[in-house]
Amino acid sequence: MSYTVEERGNPNSLSYRLFFKNADGKYISPFHDIPIYAEESKNIFHMVVEVPRWTNAKMEIATKDLLNPIKQDVKKDKLRYVANVFPHKGYIWNYGAIPQTWEDPAHKDGDTGCCGDNDPIDVCEIGSKVCSRGEVIKVKVLGILAMIDEGETDWKVIAINVEDPEANDMNNINDVRRLKPGYLEATVDWFKRYKVPDGKPENRFAFNEEFKDKDFAVEVIKSTHNLWKDLISQKTSAGKVSCKNTCVSECDSPYCCSAEAAKAAVDE
Repeated sequence: MSYTVEERGNPNSLSYRLFFKNADGKYISPFHDIPIYAEESKNIFHMVVEVPRWTNAKMEIATKDLLNPIKQDVKKDKLRYVANVFPHKGYIWNYGAIPQTWEDPAHKDGDTGCCGDNDPIDVCEIGSKVCSRGEVIKVKVLGILAMIDEGETDWKVIAINVEDPEANDMNNINDVRRLKPGYLEATVDWFKRYKVPDGKPENRFAFNEEFKDKDFAVEVIKSTHNLWKDLISQKTSAGKVSCKNTCVSECDSPYCCSAEAAKAAVDE
């Protein structure tokens, strides 16, 4: 399945939105309609790229908006950008999310002791290519970091694009240490300090800042997929999260959105 994106509004503005379409030209939700798996038997997952490497605009899937387009995060009516925290420049990986996952804010994680952050699970893609905003890529999971952000569990999956030249040589987190020395340490440092310029304290981490391996990461992803299933089937309260979509077969009529209604929403 291939996907395209459609920009509305101007970049670096409050009105900017990036909507997604499938191969049939139908508007879809990147949160709900893109399958979690690209190849389930090999644990290859889809990743929606929100922030290309080296950029600073804090872009994210708008979980509360109809059809969940990508937009720039806003705080106190101002667009958010991450600071360049020496020696880093912007985001140091392609940053995004795995669709059809959800970190439930009412579910206390058994490993971290903290509830979820109400978003799809985050991915740091460490390949050599600088991806484009809205690109949907296939990734191999290598490990995971458990960040605790203002008391919430905020998992950070470490993955690599399956088309990257080094993908065949990377199968677990220790391969990252071997082939990209210093990258994991830089990742912890980035997440620890990126909010400090905004006057916030350093973030902390579970497991003494240690990365868990691939098997652990895959189980966390599967767990958040199950939490998403509960969300989309209305077994869990959605709160302000928009579950409107055009493709998910499990959804009942309150969450289904016709192609005509989706287009009308985009054109508003």
